[in-house]
Amino acid sequence: MGFSTEELIERYLPMSEQSFLLLLCLTEPRHGYGIMQMVLEQSGGRISLGPSTVYTILYKMEQDGLIEVVSEVERRKVYRITAQGRAVLEAETGRISELARFARHILECEPVCAALKG
Repeated sequence: MGFSTEELIERYLPMSEQSFLLLLCLTEPRHGYGIMQMVLEQSGGRISLGPSTVYTILYKMEQDGLIEVVSEVERRKVYRITAQGRAVLEAETGRISELARFARHILECEPVCAALKG
């Protein structure tokens, strides 16, 4: 059964860091190992995705229509994000941006608010 974009957003948000990064990597076609390498490189080694994590997420996202297989090279499936996947990614990016904006507001207000209270 296919889900509407709104249903997918509701099902996936908030996303785990691993799912978010995996989907982000697939804005360009990549295979599982390429995803693992990109996440490791872009995170400066902080995040290391294992094969079982990557392939479990890939399977679920493919079943839900967030990603699709575009080719198979030497027994490696190459995936890319779909339009619905991009909508989910954009919704999660907006959610994260809103959290960051709220956190910046609170953290910047702390000294001012403390001074006003004191």
